[in-house]
Amino acid sequence: MKLTDITPAIALTPLDGRYHKQTAPLVEYMSEPALNRERMRVEVEWMILLANGFSGNGNQPIIPGVKPLTQAEQEYLRAIPEQFGAEGIARHAAHEAITHHDVKAVEYYIDDELDKAADTLGEDTQLTHLKTLVHFACTSEDINNLSIARCVKNAIEQVWLPDAQAIVDLLTEKAEQYRDMSLLALTHGQPATPTTLGKELAVFVHRLNRQLKHVREQEYLGKINGATGTFGAHLAALPDVDWIAVSQEFVTNRMGLTWNPLTTQIESHDWQAELYGTISHTNRILHNLAVDVWMYISRGVFAQEPVKGATGSSTMPHKVNPIRFENAEANLEISCSLLDTLSATLVESRWQRDLTDSTTQRNIGSALGYSVLALTNLLGGLKSIHPNEIVISRELDENWEVLGEPIQTAMRAGELAGEPGMDHPYEKVKELMRGHSIGKADVERFIDEQSFDSATAARLKALTPATYTGAASKLVDFDRQ
Repeated sequence: MKLTDITPAIALTPLDGRYHKQTAPLVEYMSEPALNRERMRVEVEWMILLANGFSGNGNQPIIPGVKPLTQAEQEYLRAIPEQFGAEGIARHAAHEAITHHDVKAVEYYIDDELDKAADTLGEDTQLTHLKTLVHFACTSEDINNLSIARCVKNAIEQVWLPDAQAIVDLLTEKAEQYRDMSLLALTHGQPATPTTLGKELAVFVHRLNRQLKHVREQEYLGKINGATGTFGAHLAALPDVDWIAVSQEFVTNRMGLTWNPLTTQIESHDWQAELYGTISHTNRILHNLAVDVWMYISRGVFAQEPVKGATGSSTMPHKVNPIRFENAEANLEISCSLLDTLSATLVESRWQRDLTDSTTQRNIGSALGYSVLALTNLLGGLKSIHPNEIVISRELDENWEVLGEPIQTAMRAGELAGEPGMDHPYEKVKELMRGHSIGKADVERFIDEQSFDSATAARLKALTPATYTGAASKLVDFDRQ
């Protein structure tokens, strides 16, 4: 039995197979049918603009001989993409099998619908005679660039951004919850100045919020200006029309995009490189989070809540593996590799047009899909962990040497103030604390041996590894600024 003979067809990639449930929301915006549906939206909206004009031209038809479309005719046209389902997908595929051109197949699909318009609108409708208006003065890339921009914009705003925001919201909640929970810090993997768990989570909130702000402010550019961006065919056919104004109206007000006035045959894709660069950067911050949490779990700082019935290891029943974080880590790396390739490739085009961008852009959904898959796993992982306060307290109590920093810094301040016996503070503290296992009594004895004033000595003696967290708790508030 050949797997290729099985129907329905077996998915080749895990995004459409094993992980379909997690990535399915992107199908609505980034699949091939979604792109074709958007192409239809662009085509029919262009028809409506050409037939009905806009306020800038007194709402008069732009094309002589075409009467303004009635409300019913406009609704009929707009229903074409909205009703594009399984039957329509098959019919479009049949056209493409003949044309070997996906946009031309869209044009013919709309022609089919115009042929049937009289059945719905009556014999008086002009739609049955307006096939020539479909794709008027357009090159395929006029339709494609607008459709892809709208697909990507919707995918980001409706799927990726809410998923990313859900992680930030959870981290924000946890940062507030654990703002005062002391935590032994590790710099270079060695015990270091304590912090709080809340502050460490707030660092990621702050980093991620900066990137999400860039995503929300991202421009999505579009153009509709002909075969080489000159409006050549437009002006040859209708030289008295202000086609530049028509183009700006269509891209800005009808498509909801930012108008790009200067292009070759293609929209230059710079906005895509900017967006994918930002998402890739966000992925890498999330990767850092996944790795950090994985190591906190390994260290025992975080405990995982086992899923009832789940197997951690096929041979070691006691294990609860941090698989969500490992899955997120791997899929973020795959997403970044695709996004980085898209960013690098799409900004280049040979002279006025080559086709490398066409096949490259078909992978946008995969690039976002691996990121969404990672976001889903990371969110699930973060929801399944909680601090192990026993381990956290033990780590702090076993590392009194971290108080060497505040003591030697207080000695430095004393020396600068002219107090006697405060010379060589760093060296004195190093002699006591480096390479030694010390405790509370050792620290207090050292403080008593110095010539601190009583207030400073009392303040230093009051410190413990658990209380030496500086302004960490207050810094958590900055994650929302």
